[in-house]
Amino acid sequence: MEKYSEILTQLNAEIWDSAEIKFSEHRSANAMAKLLFQQGFSVEQGIAGMETAYLAKWGSGKPVIGFLAEYDALSGLSQQANVAMRMPRAGVTCGHGCGHNLLGTAALGAALQLRDYLQETGKPGTVVLVGCPAEEGGSGKAYLARAGAFDGLDVALTWHPGSGNAVMTGSLQANCQAYFRFKGTSSHAAAAPHLGRSALDAVELMNVGVNYMREHMESTDRIHYAVTDTGGSSPNVVQNHAEVLYLVRSTETEKVKKLYERVCNVARGAALMTETQVEIVFDKACSNIISNSVLEQLLYDSMIQIPMPRYTEEELAYAEQFKATVSEQDVAGDLSLMMLQGQEKKQAIARYAAKPMVDFVLEHRHLEINIPGSSDVGDASHVVPTAQFIAACYTPGTPAHSWQMVAQGKSEIAVKGMLYAADVLTDAAKKIVDDPSIAQAAREEFIKSTDGKAYECPMPSEIKPNSNAK
Repeated sequence: MEKYSEILTQLNAEIWDSAEIKFSEHRSANAMAKLLFQQGFSVEQGIAGMETAYLAKWGSGKPVIGFLAEYDALSGLSQQANVAMRMPRAGVTCGHGCGHNLLGTAALGAALQLRDYLQETGKPGTVVLVGCPAEEGGSGKAYLARAGAFDGLDVALTWHPGSGNAVMTGSLQANCQAYFRFKGTSSHAAAAPHLGRSALDAVELMNVGVNYMREHMESTDRIHYAVTDTGGSSPNVVQNHAEVLYLVRSTETEKVKKLYERVCNVARGAALMTETQVEIVFDKACSNIISNSVLEQLLYDSMIQIPMPRYTEEELAYAEQFKATVSEQDVAGDLSLMMLQGQEKKQAIARYAAKPMVDFVLEHRHLEINIPGSSDVGDASHVVPTAQFIAACYTPGTPAHSWQMVAQGKSEIAVKGMLYAADVLTDAAKKIVDDPSIAQAAREEFIKSTDGKAYECPMPSEIKPNSNAK
């Protein structure tokens, strides 16, 4: 990555500085599109009904190799760079607490390197970089999949910044999200309580009802909620409006649909009990991930062949500052360790805990497991054979969606992990160019995993990207 390290480091810093949340990543998307255009890629912006989505292409013929780029931040995670204590940036409310600044930049770097390889060798092949906005709370890839953005790809490769190095296997959960908006009748809470119908009561009854559902769900199901509107701050006024936002997860899209309908029925019951009205506003959804053992092994081979980052004493001392801010439980909960169990996991946790930076790759084997959490990468995986890996950009135990992750996001250790990830993606893609049977084997496994069924978007066709959602 020596050729591109400077421009990628600058791009990563620009995206980190911009810290734009779902569907509003204008500066970040434009910076990436501008760089790609300067490098000779054709770039189409504003695809799939999202202003900040783009499709960049170079080359012709097979194989068509796609890299997935993300670049959205999270709200409420403003944090100064390289400061090992909670210290928000002045005038900024958001931050890259999931490392998507690194993710998108490395994917772009891989696209540039694969382009160079095709130029140098004269081999056929098409490089596609899909700019995917709104992974956090927006399911941008579901809209892209619905619009056919992944249809022409032979494979899709991506990665995620983390605290360790591992190929992801198994599946993440499907989910859907919806607002439940209750409308009631205001009245004086003391003088005329009998005339009021409380929307806040309806929200509370809905939450109680859903909590009683938990005994009667599968153990892998998850339901989360946040009260986003309490109807006011005056207790002597019966609240005539209130809102709660629900996120429903299960192992498969069909199971999510059934669980979501049960939640909707609880909401309708709460409205009936309180003589209020409820409006159910579907917000977004994403599919479970369909794993691909062929591409997983390909990524693993590249991870162990590409030299790992080496850190200076100053960089390790920097990492130690942040390691002092995380707990043993944080280390044990690292995403890259979720695919391990038993003694193997205990040993890996001990190795993580002993180092300021993880400098080894966890041994990989394909597993049919369900990992808590969700990603809209699942929707890409229902259209095209897809695989992803985790690369160490932060000190072990750095929690996802935390100020610590934001603070380390454009540090030298983070950039080294990002450049390593770009090299891994490139190496895996070059292997596919050199040996077309890899893509064919991945496709055969994909067809078997999906039973040949076409992708069905988990969002109704009338649902559009919601940039105004909370």
